[in-house]
Amino acid sequence: MEKRHKMKPEIFQGHGPSEFIYGSRAILEAIDSDREIDRVLMQKGLSNTLSRELLTALNKAQIPVQMVPGVRLDQITRKNHQGALAYLSPFAYANIEQIVDACFRKGVDPLIVVVDEVTDIRNIGAMIRSMECFGAHALLIGNKGTARLGADAMKTSSGALNRLPVCRSANLKATLQLLRNSGLQLVVASEKGSNELEKSSLSGPLALIMGSEEKGVSPIFLKMADQILQIPMSGSIASLNVAVSAGIFLYEARRQRSLQRN
Repeated sequence: MEKRHKMKPEIFQGHGPSEFIYGSRAILEAIDSDREIDRVLMQKGLSNTLSRELLTALNKAQIPVQMVPGVRLDQITRKNHQGALAYLSPFAYANIEQIVDACFRKGVDPLIVVVDEVTDIRNIGAMIRSMECFGAHALLIGNKGTARLGADAMKTSSGALNRLPVCRSANLKATLQLLRNSGLQLVVASEKGSNELEKSSLSGPLALIMGSEEKGVSPIFLKMADQILQIPMSGSIASLNVAVSAGIFLYEARRQRSLQRN
């Protein structure tokens, strides 16, 4: 294995306010230094000792990797990227188990929002804002299929992203099973739900799963759900914006929890 020399990675501004570093060596050093890396773009077909070492390190650290044509990297930077570019996260990801444990130690019922492949960053930012307003404890996202939480999410959330923990999972199904084993009820928000929101219980430890507007919640998570709930509507439009739906669910959860405390 080729020996690496310690170096301080240069950080560059991407399109918009995104920060990135490039080059396999620089990214490896960033991983060794525990930098928060949001995701990595690697050139398709690249196969050398250093790129294989980088891919192994990324998989071990559970950092999302997207294989792209070399021209995609050339569009981002004209520097010698060596077939690899890493976007840095504007915040540190939290550990979902630690958050749930901390809630239980304080005698508080955890309220976690799970995002399943929501790709519109404005919707995620609006959800985060509602979560902070209504007392949710953390946002849980998967490594793949969900919009990148960068500066746009920070802006849309009106800064709530600075105050709300975000957790990332390489295996969302396994993490949801862990939450269930920890005593959390898995609730899916869907217009196809058989039960109406206000007639159902959202008190107690809870993980609320929100899906994309195009595909909804994935079938695998629908099968895991303890409840699949819909928002009753009288209008002619079949569904609500996912961020609006999340806000309604979170308000109802807060209302029920307030009644329970009183």
